[in-house]
Amino acid sequence: MLKKVIENKSGFTLVELLVVVVILSIIVGIVGVSVLHKPDIARQVRAKTEIANFKSVLTEYYIHTGKFPTTEQGLKALIESPEDIETGSFRWRGPYLDAKEVPSDPWDNPYIYRSPGSEGADYDIICYGKDGAEGGTGFDADITNLNLDEF
Repeated sequence: MLKKVIENKSGFTLVELLVVVVILSIIVGIVGVSVLHKPDIARQVRAKTEIANFKSVLTEYYIHTGKFPTTEQGLKALIESPEDIETGSFRWRGPYLDAKEVPSDPWDNPYIYRSPGSEGADYDIICYGKDGAEGGTGFDADITNLNLDEF
């Protein structure tokens, strides 16, 4: 009886296991290379989304106060009321961001805010990209409120 159990034993041979391991290694290699840049793409999308959100709350801020925050006040004016904000019927009705501090960009650098902005814009909001420096291409390219549609 024991002899029959041993003879009918089914399983994988070492060669079959090695073939499976090789196939899985090839698949992981192909998939790994194709998703290597996905985190940077996700960071660019997050930066665009956050800048679009800043634009939205800055519009609300403007409606309530009659002006955009100055460069000196920065995006922090969306969380804490600037001292000189109440004039006439305009007043600060924030916080406009649901955060204790202004979020950093996806690469942990601060967003740059300037008012007045470039090219006749009321303000600029800039994320310098992966390299954290002005200019660049690819994942190092600057993302601004003026070029959101380019990405």
